[in-house]
Amino acid sequence: MKSNILIAGVAAASLIATAGMATAFGNKGGERMGPRGMMPSFEELDTNADGKVTKEEMQAHRKAMFDKADTNGDGKLSTEEMTAAAETRKAERMAKRQTRMLEKFDTDGDGALSFEEMPGQGDRAGKMFDRADADGDGAITKDEMADMGGKMGKRGKQQLRKNCN
Repeated sequence: MKSNILIAGVAAASLIATAGMATAFGNKGGERMGPRGMMPSFEELDTNADGKVTKEEMQAHRKAMFDKADTNGDGKLSTEEMTAAAETRKAERMAKRQTRMLEKFDTDGDGALSFEEMPGQGDRAGKMFDRADADGDGAITKDEMADMGGKMGKRGKQQLRKNCN
């Protein structure tokens, strides 16, 4: 019985460590997810730009990501180092998304988004409100909002992602 608990604990710890490593070693763009987390772009892996990725180039990339996360240079990753690397990657991805959003929606070119330039404003937002207001009384009830959320479901989430990318 104790050995089963021990084995389950080791398996869980391994899964957590693997997930942490996958998060910590994502690609610079953050655009693609693979089975083990973020995938580096082909260009990142093809360091000699010959149009091919060798095992050596892949290993060099993995080593560079490890070394970047190993901030104290001891050849090991602590929980703190993995967490810091994951947070850095998250911040880099968020900054890139914000830059893309600014480029896409900053219609007056002032380097900032006004309320009117934010996605979901204007005529489109009005149409969405009208669709949610099923009885046409100019107000949305809790039930109408729940119905709209159910109708939007996956499609609404995909549209939101599209607007922000």
